[in-house]
Amino acid sequence: MSYTQYGFDPAQVERIKLKMKNPETKERVKMILQGVTKYDLQDRVKVRRFVGMLTKVLGERVTEQQSEQLVQFVISQKIDPNNAFHLIKLWSMFR
Repeated sequence: MSYTQYGFDPAQVERIKLKMKNPETKERVKMILQGVTKYDLQDRVKVRRFVGMLTKVLGERVTEQQSEQLVQFVISQKIDPNNAFHLIKLWSMFR
């Protein structure tokens, strides 16, 4: 399944990927997500908070609808950050 099916703008995804290449930004994102569990990523309230923090760090403005799409995407992927297969699957989706 592609991220475009969740309504993500490919231009915005490319912009975020470029920003993530900045080592300082990457470290800030890693600090926010440090210790996150698969259970955190299934909790709508926590995911919404992560989306807010991450979009702020990345300097990306998102509408309420885009924020909800991001939350729904994360929850539907059932991501386990400790499972290498899940991380590879996500990486391949956005490469």
